[in-house]
Amino acid sequence: MALPNQQTVDYPSFKLVIVGDGGTGKTTFVKRHLTGEFEKKYEPTIGVEVHPLDFFTNCGKIRFYCWDTAGQEKFGGLRDGYYIHGQCAIIMFDVTARLTYKNVPTWHRDLCRVCENIPIVLCGNKVDVKNRQVKAKQGTFHRKKNLQYYEISAKSNYNFEKPFLYLARKLAGDPNLHFVESPALAPPEVQIDLAAQQVQRE
Repeated sequence: MALPNQQTVDYPSFKLVIVGDGGTGKTTFVKRHLTGEFEKKYEPTIGVEVHPLDFFTNCGKIRFYCWDTAGQEKFGGLRDGYYIHGQCAIIMFDVTARLTYKNVPTWHRDLCRVCENIPIVLCGNKVDVKNRQVKAKQGTFHRKKNLQYYEISAKSNYNFEKPFLYLARKLAGDPNLHFVESPALAPPEVQIDLAAQQVQRE
């Protein structure tokens, strides 16, 4: 589901919608994957940037057209045009801002109203930041709704590929699918201390 002015590709491609409160790091997350950066298209009518992200798997190449809102979430909800034909989704919140987690059910409801039964990943971003407000064990929403959950840090590339890999496996219907050649990531802005992560999570 490319934009009208975008070339279609001859390998599988999927529309991935990324939702969540403003400032949770959705754009930073998408931009970690540099291959699509120069190709991004802005569609002002629906206030969205579409970044094509390619991944190489053991079954060949796949592309996610990542739909990233241009700050429209501030105006209360997104237009249905953003969700229509979405084939998979990432809901993002910021582990350092409790309110962004509180709003996850609203994003999930909006998504499910338009896109039925698509694979959805919930991502808790900014786990590299010290003053964490949402601890892993407080997050019960994904368990209730049976969503895959990953803690990520867009800044340090921590778990960067996990959400994409999960969605690719679901869309391909192949649990053994894996990425073979890692994409060009921007160098991490911060180094993540895994020992400190463990402590934060307890």
